[in-house]
Amino acid sequence: MKTLIAANWKMHGNLSWVQKSAEFRALFPAKSKNISILLCPPAHMLEAMARASEGLDISVGAQNCHDQATGTYTGELSAAMVAETGATYVILGHSERRASFGDTDSWVATKTSAVQKAGLKPIVCVGESRTEREAGHAEEVVGSQLAGSIPADADGRNLVIAYEPVWAIGTGLTPTIEDIATIHDHIRGCLTTRFGAKVADKIQILYGGSVKPENAKEILALKDVAGALIGGAGLDMKSLAAIAALV
Repeated sequence: MKTLIAANWKMHGNLSWVQKSAEFRALFPAKSKNISILLCPPAHMLEAMARASEGLDISVGAQNCHDQATGTYTGELSAAMVAETGATYVILGHSERRASFGDTDSWVATKTSAVQKAGLKPIVCVGESRTEREAGHAEEVVGSQLAGSIPADADGRNLVIAYEPVWAIGTGLTPTIEDIATIHDHIRGCLTTRFGAKVADKIQILYGGSVKPENAKEILALKDVAGALIGGAGLDMKSLAAIAALV
């Protein structure tokens, strides 16, 4: 299984940023058999980014989509529309979407189903708040989000999970290595219970939350960490290349 290094650009950048695919490849020229690179820009540059990334062994993903195929949903993109841009992944259920845009577990599940039906790969995000962690409920919260955010008809294939402790996103704070390992082991256990070990072992579990070159090597070396979903450090290609070089 290749390690997936995914950069979530959130609401940053302009069309000139499509050049970052070539910039990254110039800094990290090796097309390794052990690593996959994914750039997730704002929606307005998805198609241009996909074109610019052709031949560079870099995938492109959207940061969200709607669960419906068509309709009166002003400002939204369907999974099929995302697919038309050339993107191959969609981030779903990010904590910022859950907190600010009402993305509940059940809605994330229907979006996940739509993404898979469109032939795209969903990255389903889960993670606890600081209050929930301090109360000792981190595993319970993450397990509940997993159960509710993965559609009932999912078979576990074509699925990526990202663990992002809410309190670590954009704060510079990270859980201890032991805490990350514990939650990833818990996620793997939940997936195994639901899909069986044969399928669950092939589901990539990413870690996200203030990942940077200074801490990435130790995090990526953990048993059940199959990659990283990177925010701020993924905006700068030198930083992203430095993280990729640690795989």
